[in-house]
Amino acid sequence: MIPSVLTERALSELGRTAGGPDTLALLQRDQHLRRLLLLRAILDAVDAADPEVCPGPLRDRLREDWALLVEADRELVADVPAHGEGRGVRLSPARTVLLYPLVGPWGRSCLRALGAVPASHAARRQQAATVRRGLAHFSTLAAAAAVRAGVPFSVRLTTTEGTLHLPSLGALRTAEPGEEAVGVVHRDGRTVLRRRGCADVVVHDPRDGAGSGVSVATHSRADSWAPAYSLPSLLPGSGSVPLDDLDPYRMVHGDLRSQGLSGPATLDGAGRERWLRSWSGVLAMLRLGGEHRVAEVVALLRCLVPLVAPAGAEGQGRAAGNCSGTRREAFGAVLSSTPPTPATFAATLVHEVQHAKLAAVSDMVVLHREGPQERYFAPWRPDPRPYDGLLQGVYSHVALADFFQRCALTAAARPGQREAAWREHARYREQVRVTLPVIAEADSLTSCGRRLVDQLAGECERMGENPPPRGARIRAEAAVNTARALWLRSRAPQEGASS
Repeated sequence: MIPSVLTERALSELGRTAGGPDTLALLQRDQHLRRLLLLRAILDAVDAADPEVCPGPLRDRLREDWALLVEADRELVADVPAHGEGRGVRLSPARTVLLYPLVGPWGRSCLRALGAVPASHAARRQQAATVRRGLAHFSTLAAAAAVRAGVPFSVRLTTTEGTLHLPSLGALRTAEPGEEAVGVVHRDGRTVLRRRGCADVVVHDPRDGAGSGVSVATHSRADSWAPAYSLPSLLPGSGSVPLDDLDPYRMVHGDLRSQGLSGPATLDGAGRERWLRSWSGVLAMLRLGGEHRVAEVVALLRCLVPLVAPAGAEGQGRAAGNCSGTRREAFGAVLSSTPPTPATFAATLVHEVQHAKLAAVSDMVVLHREGPQERYFAPWRPDPRPYDGLLQGVYSHVALADFFQRCALTAAARPGQREAAWREHARYREQVRVTLPVIAEADSLTSCGRRLVDQLAGECERMGENPPPRGARIRAEAAVNTARALWLRSRAPQEGASS
């Protein structure tokens, strides 16, 4: 059992979709400890795996990689829990690599492959190939952590589908589509990548004191090396934010389609410039909605994963052609197509950070005991939602209603900006008005879940003290009524057939 304590104060703050420094730090510590538990589970699963799936040479290489990690971070052995026990997680340069959000999807994928029971010989071969790729990625994690820590080493790594990705540093792209051996030597602040018959690629030491994933420079064959790219820090001293279009585990096939999201994008210079233009205005937009929105983004956002803009995508509260999401196993990552404006970018961050917060809370305490049946109406989606999905939506929409109301009420808002903010506030609050009672009436809420929902209801009452203009409210009500009518119409044939 993980010794995480969610205090009454923290639960109260989170129920208001806020969170002070101590509360946000608590969520981070708990997620970091879970990441170390995941690493321990992978180590144990490798030891227990069928030799046909994980043969001896793979196990030996894993031990070598683990030894390199320990050299990069001497306290790693003490901090990785053996039986669900652990202490606070110190963010050393090497540890920053292991706790990077996208290490989570890799770990889950690797653990599933190690524990799978194949139904056929062909499935076993596929399982063995997945395990081999997963452990090869662990080798790159160990090498990147050692680079970040300044530990000299010499290892041989393997490309996957023509790419060798060194997390937080960059990726080497080759002309060969399959696997290829690459020698990697790190000495005196330089990392040299060597391939047979090719010129060396030399990567300069990327350390900036915080291991924040800053861009790196290269000498020779720079066309084959794609450096990691980061957006500037939001606040002085807060660290840059990786804009990660390189990590091979930023999307596992099929895991985004259920959220209606597009696939991962690879950015060129113009694409990065568009992200940078929107990012440069995000801080000012977040501040219109309250300093607590700035604080939670600075505390919890650890990387952005660019997505392809879905053709013809339309979503209430989002710009046409824009989509975004989070992944529960990638705490700190926000996936998004290019935000067209700073306002859209800020609202996206407010929205997605709430999902990350509530998912982290759900890992710490049980909020409800509802099943996965998809049967609830949500005015922001055409399909029925499970109870947990409805709770997630209500939570993020309360935060957005609060964000836009504060934008509308602040003296810093321009007239046109204020009108737009009232429209957004009215829409989100009306959506919550019709769904929050459904959440609150459920008998399956635990005591923690009940306190959280009661705080959400109190937050909605507080917002009611400053109602939106009448026109904005009427349009919001009409939009929700239309969404309900369409939903009922789409459900009628199913209900008639079932009756």
